[in-house]
Amino acid sequence: MSIDRNKKTINIDKASSLEIVEMMNEEDKKVAFEVEKAKNIIAKAIDEITEAMKNGGRMIYIGSGTSGKLAVIDASECPPTFGIDDNTVIALISGGREAVSYWKEETEDNRELAVNDLREIGFSNRDVLIAVSASGNTPYAIEGLNYANKIGAKTVAIFCNKNGKMKDISDISILIDVGPEVIAGSTRLKAGTAQKMVLNMLSTGVMIKLGYVYSNLMINVKPINKKLKERIVDMINIVTNEDKDKIRKILEKNGYNAKNAIEVLKKGE
Repeated sequence: MSIDRNKKTINIDKASSLEIVEMMNEEDKKVAFEVEKAKNIIAKAIDEITEAMKNGGRMIYIGSGTSGKLAVIDASECPPTFGIDDNTVIALISGGREAVSYWKEETEDNRELAVNDLREIGFSNRDVLIAVSASGNTPYAIEGLNYANKIGAKTVAIFCNKNGKMKDISDISILIDVGPEVIAGSTRLKAGTAQKMVLNMLSTGVMIKLGYVYSNLMINVKPINKKLKERIVDMINIVTNEDKDKIRKILEKNGYNAKNAIEVLKKGE
């Protein structure tokens, strides 16, 4: 496979620090426009995932390397942000926990590992598998899609290579063609940014559709520290315009359940 070099950064190794930043910034500007081209298919994926989750399914991400790490970030932040159960959105990365903190790139070629990982979490045809791979050809992610297809689960693929094989084995293919990277082959750059943007849209869109957001507020955020407790107070203050001390007293009585507190305040209790 030939290396796709970016003609605009051929001399980046001789550039000043400012020139390096400018080159990278110019390339990064292109990413959002490429994501925009896929907006209709991303919206379709949100609707499909939402429907599956209404019927008891889960969002399951699968990927390796940078793609897998980005999936882990997105999945791990859904429970504290939206107040959902830890098993509602799950990310599988080849190599497991060690691959998140360090690197286990060799595991991306292990097809059997993908099937084992999916079976371990009880993946079923009610769930939706979202495979993430910059190349669209990662064996671990591809085998995950094959297994999901075999048992009749919905599948989504997020990738950045128009020749990626995942497009042929997924129900919904989200291609974000960001072009050659600033450093040839370093898909943690533009491809990584593109994948992060799409993952943000999918999980946030689904959670909004499922009712975990009030207006544009994280009304279900878990009050796991002082900062988040005060954020809940601020959100309720925005919605009800009530005194913050009064809001705090109500929240302390109901375990910081924001929706319940809003109902109490609106009823004037």
